Amino acid sequence: MSVSPVLPQTVMPPNRLKAALRDHRRQIGLWSSLASNVVAEVLSFAGYDWIVVDTEHAPSDPLDVLSQLQALATGTAEPVVRVAWNDAVLMKRLLDIGARSLLVPMVQSEDEARAAVAATRYPPKGVRGVSVSHRANRFGRVPGYLHNAEQEICVLVQLETRAALGRLEAIAAVDGIDGVFIGPSDLAADLGHLGDAAHADVQAAIADACARILAAGKPAGILAPVEADARRYFEMGFTFVAIGSDVGLLAAGSTGLVARMREAIGEPQV
Repeated sequence: MSVSPVLPQTVMPPNRLKAALRDHRRQIGLWSSLASNVVAEVLSFAGYDWIVVDTEHAPSDPLDVLSQLQALATGTAEPVVRVAWNDAVLMKRLLDIGARSLLVPMVQSEDEARAAVAATRYPPKGVRGVSVSHRANRFGRVPGYLHNAEQEICVLVQLETRAALGRLEAIAAVDGIDGVFIGPSDLAADLGHLGDAAHADVQAAIADACARILAAGKPAGILAPVEADARRYFEMGFTFVAIGSDVGLLAAGSTGLVARMREAIGEPQV
């Protein structure tokens, strides 16, 4: 007598980050730029709520992203892929391999925000190209994926200039935007303080942006490589904060360890 195989669950799991942001629950994140599935797997069990897989300032192509998404699949964190640009073709490829939370850099206007959302929606609501069998729909095994995918896709837009902050309310009002993220480094540069996100002018702009994002009813996000800054941003009202990066952890940890050992054994610092 033959026994029918037990098929894996063929429903889309809920996007925990999207749900948390909708409820304005604080979410602790980490940036990952090392383009490594091994690093991603190590991070996946650390207890973060979300982890950014960066493709803008990191050498990750879609195959690298795919391996990192696979490594993150069993951990605690929702993967957020930062796309290299607000480009529907790039976003289509990332969505098909299973990315469902996207951080779109350098959004300057409500039109660009609408374009980002449209890239994540199938026609007639958007312009996402249609494939009927890919990793995101478990290779054709998720019934209704084409009609329901957008319910679990999280679109986060990154504001990084004075011009973008000037259009903040209009950007936040775009239907389908799940969160507004402030990019402190590019904002500092645009404000004339390249490399100095701690400058008083930059911090004032960040605080003002946070208040306006919240007043618009959207969760506010930011990257804070310094732990003290992350604490302050949460106190300021930010909802989702990346409190460091894999590169920063590796650089600081490796440098500090050898420095402490050289001091302990009386060897000069290199």
